[in-house]
Amino acid sequence: NFDLRKGEILGFAGLVGAGRSELMKCIFGLDSYEKGEIYINGNKVHIQTPNDAIDVGIAYVPEDRKAEGLFLIETIKYNISLKILHKFIKNLSVNKKIENAEVQKYIDQLSIRTPSSEQSVNKLSGGNQQKVLIAKWLATGPKVLILDEPTRGVDVGAKAEIYSIMNDLVKEGVSIIMVSSDLPEIIN
Repeated sequence: NFDLRKGEILGFAGLVGAGRSELMKCIFGLDSYEKGEIYINGNKVHIQTPNDAIDVGIAYVPEDRKAEGLFLIETIKYNISLKILHKFIKNLSVNKKIENAEVQKYIDQLSIRTPSSEQSVNKLSGGNQQKVLIAKWLATGPKVLILDEPTRGVDVGAKAEIYSIMNDLVKEGVSIIMVSSDLPEIIN
């Protein structure tokens, strides 16, 4: 059992294979579970699919951004707007002006270094790819953000930027579950 409060970062540490990532996938509806209950704001929720999790305000940044999180050959805009496309569709067409503004907001907010939102994600550094993945899930407006190994494969500068993003999010009231195999990272 664990509790996560509004505006808090809760760390899960453990070695690879300890079940921490599997637990997060169950919470997000990627894996099924036999027993257990999830409550949000005191209300029991039933999560069987990722869409159920998104509907109750949970977002999940997986540990393997290349295999599970991003469409590397697609653009930054495609990746960020994919989960929120419904916001831009009206009369069977996409309102590009609103979509571009929303995507640019996250590029600016997360300091994603890119010449444009049309840049292919596979042309970005690991740190900027990770920030695109975080932006993709922030665009859904989560109450709870699960970050599984958010600094794996990024340089020291990008790590500091990701920590700064996390601190800004908790100040805004987002609750974060951070999973890491690096105990000092969790303690910090």
